[in-house]
Amino acid sequence: MFTEEFERYVQPARPRAQLWRLFAGVLVMLIVYLIGVAAVFAVIWLTSGTLGLRNWSAKLLEASSPTGAMLLMASFIGMAVAPMVAVRLLHRRKARTLFGPQQVVVRDFLRTAGIVLAIYSLLTLGWSFIYDGVPNLNFFLWLTFLPIALLGVLIQTGAEELVFRGYFQQQLGARFNSPVIWMLLPSLAFGLAHYNLDAAGQNTWYIVATATVFGLIAADLTRITGSIGAAWGFHFSNNVIAVLIVATDGTIPGLALYLTPYTADDASKIQALIFADYVGLFLAWMILRRVLSR
Repeated sequence: MFTEEFERYVQPARPRAQLWRLFAGVLVMLIVYLIGVAAVFAVIWLTSGTLGLRNWSAKLLEASSPTGAMLLMASFIGMAVAPMVAVRLLHRRKARTLFGPQQVVVRDFLRTAGIVLAIYSLLTLGWSFIYDGVPNLNFFLWLTFLPIALLGVLIQTGAEELVFRGYFQQQLGARFNSPVIWMLLPSLAFGLAHYNLDAAGQNTWYIVATATVFGLIAADLTRITGSIGAAWGFHFSNNVIAVLIVATDGTIPGLALYLTPYTADDASKIQALIFADYVGLFLAWMILRRVLSR
């Protein structure tokens, strides 16, 4: 299961791949992430006062307005920085080794993002023949926020890829030979990170399972390319559609042009649509494996 590319990717992690460093790294990442979130709230308090902090905190948690959703995206800056701090402090290696070769990261990100965006745009068009999207933001307001919203999605998806495909998969790959450990465990953790009983209700575990499958696909793309570029590009385009174009009502609606006419906890709709999600995931994966292996 190890490719030459993946071996080169995990090589910087091999000298200090002890499990105690990994567990300590998780603790460091949690602390840095919480500091990052606290920094966002501190900025809100300094600029808006105590009453403003309460109001903006509610908007951040709900992500129901463009600014609230952008504040939520800003909270991922700490998550992006966290694995960089962990590898420097505990593994004595440079933060850029989490990404892989720069040229490969950029090339695979762009190729993958373009392919996935094309596939998911077609699937979204097909969805529009079945459901009528509920207008959410005025088009010109949406355009105004679009550049910074794209940056927000880039940060959010990059942060998650750095943690799950960058840090976890790389460190576990340096310590263990079995893909059950270095592919499956980070993917399960990624899936569980999407556990949200309040928003998804009885659909929660279906959503966790879908996120886990995405994690496995992202892990495989990292395996065959030796960088997080392809996984990041896939994740980015997926979230551009799901956060900025048509957001599921009850998730992150603040930056979306349209909302779905059903909520995230609607069992009759979501569970049926998950099949379409799997079709999109596997179609994109099969195409990407052919393109990226050339």
